[in-house]
Amino acid sequence: MRVSLPLGIAAVALLLAGCAPTVALEPADDAASPLCAEVTVRLPDAIDEFAARETNAQATGAWGQPVAVVLHCGVPTPAPTAEFPCVTVEGIDWLRDDTDAPSYVFTSYGRTPAVEVVVDSDVASGLDALTALAPAVGRLPVEGACITPEG
Repeated sequence: MRVSLPLGIAAVALLLAGCAPTVALEPADDAASPLCAEVTVRLPDAIDEFAARETNAQATGAWGQPVAVVLHCGVPTPAPTAEFPCVTVEGIDWLRDDTDAPSYVFTSYGRTPAVEVVVDSDVASGLDALTALAPAVGRLPVEGACITPEG
């Protein structure tokens, strides 16, 4: 079956219009960890309505166009701190840094290597992002946990 040239060009143009460019990211220091590979292969295809995007760096993920959520596995493990509040989502502790709000930075706590998730809260929900990422991040071994001020 032959397809006319104009129809073929239109089909290719339609396909290319739906393609999002690769998201340029830098890998974290410990991105080559086999544990980060365990996380990366389990990243979701979407977070809410934001489709996964291709990235150019090992142990990273990005969702949305424009990008609404970014993940880096292999960031430095945070030390105990009272500077950032701890939130627990699906059994995973996260330190929440809202210094650059509306861009929130969540760093896993008590797991090595650590995972950093940056959420543009103008368009995405931090809770939804962390919930969607929990099955992947939950593969990392637990080595500690947040404590409450009373604890």
